[in-house]
Amino acid sequence: MAFTVHEFAHAYVAYKFGDTTAKDQGRLTLNPIQHLDPFGTLLILFVGFGWARPVPVMRSRFKNPRLAGVLVSVAGPLSNFLLAFIAFGIFYFFVGVTGGVGVPPFIIDLLQMIVYLNVLLFVFNLLPFPPLDGYRIIEDLSPNHVRAKLTQYEQYGVLLFLIIVITPLDEYTIWPLLQGGMTATNQAFSAIFTTIFSIFS
Repeated sequence: MAFTVHEFAHAYVAYKFGDTTAKDQGRLTLNPIQHLDPFGTLLILFVGFGWARPVPVMRSRFKNPRLAGVLVSVAGPLSNFLLAFIAFGIFYFFVGVTGGVGVPPFIIDLLQMIVYLNVLLFVFNLLPFPPLDGYRIIEDLSPNHVRAKLTQYEQYGVLLFLIIVITPLDEYTIWPLLQGGMTATNQAFSAIFTTIFSIFS
């Protein structure tokens, strides 16, 4: 669900800005079969790290490539943020308001997993490493001369990123960033829903 909504969001925003590439390839859909990468999905199940099929985007079809590019890139992580926000709200209501009375335990576990995975994807995809969305955002916001340099060395950035992810280096680089971002996001969710439910209680 998290991967499907993420990729659909990219495709939908690109389509709204005039790029029909994803739609023409059947990617403007919430059907997970169209978005899941077989190998990436297997790795998720057995290794805990994987990916979906990236949505094809042709920035040349945008009237304003930089603005549209940024919004298309932001759409994916933002969709995960919204999924996590909604699931956290339901979880908070069940546990914080009703005390979980009458709620099957698997529902609570499912909501916690939805929050965890979507917050993880939200923070992870905003990291400034190629080929993640955070890198694409920086690329689109950069001046032309900086963007040219980024494009020139992007392949090395991808290689470096993969080395970091699949080696113990992630414990000292990416994982602290993820933990900090996830903690901050969950604290923000908690503060928001505590305030909301205190107003109406």
